Amino acid sequence: MKPLVAIVTGGASGLGRGTVARLVRNGAKGVVIADLPTVDGDKVAKEIGGNCLFAPCDVTTENGVQSAIELAKGKFGNLTVVVNCAGVAIAKKTLSSKGPHPLDEFNKVIQVNVIGTFNTVRLAALAMSKNDAYTPDGERGVIVNTASVAAFEGQKGQAAYSASKGAIAGMTLPLSRDLAKHGIRVCTIAPGLFMTPMLAGLPQKERDRLSSVIPFPARLGDVDEYAKLVESIIDNNMLNGEVIRLDGAVRLPY
Repeated sequence: MKPLVAIVTGGASGLGRGTVARLVRNGAKGVVIADLPTVDGDKVAKEIGGNCLFAPCDVTTENGVQSAIELAKGKFGNLTVVVNCAGVAIAKKTLSSKGPHPLDEFNKVIQVNVIGTFNTVRLAALAMSKNDAYTPDGERGVIVNTASVAAFEGQKGQAAYSASKGAIAGMTLPLSRDLAKHGIRVCTIAPGLFMTPMLAGLPQKERDRLSSVIPFPARLGDVDEYAKLVESIIDNNMLNGEVIRLDGAVRLPY
């Protein structure tokens, strides 16, 4: 097994928490949950158990991300994997009866989803570049970002969210090319409809409606299925520069 010391942004809930739990369960040397100071990350880390720690972190700040990296290196020796799950979503039309889309809300989505992802990538890449290579190919690290099927089929009211996820998908190849000489791979997962806390809070009737548009399997995805793909990307050295849809063949309707 590859040496695995990971930081998972947005790791206290949803796709991030599912990823943390699976990595710890399958023998990671250490996993750091990087999430906002307002979440009870220490409680989540304790519930997951194993070599799991919490680092209060705003991904849009250099100090927040750097402190998470230093925690991983200080406690576990280095950093080999980053999974970017931190993100926000809003539903606002470009023009509604209340007027044009508030610019500050659009900007917030871009700041967290795009700037936060890139900020984490650039700082993690510096740390990974100093690792000793741990495969015959010279690999030093793996970065997995999270886009969405909304990057390709954004629905009404998703201009901000789709723009942010489209940017994450779009930066995947240039990031992988930039970091190739350092032995760092970069892939992006574009999930479809998953049973995250946001969807879990919907009435059962609405969850059934969402499930009905997924060809097969006709259900919401489980966070562990996302985590399994993260593991596959980590394990397979030829996966690089790719955006992988994980969506049961769904194509979002208008």
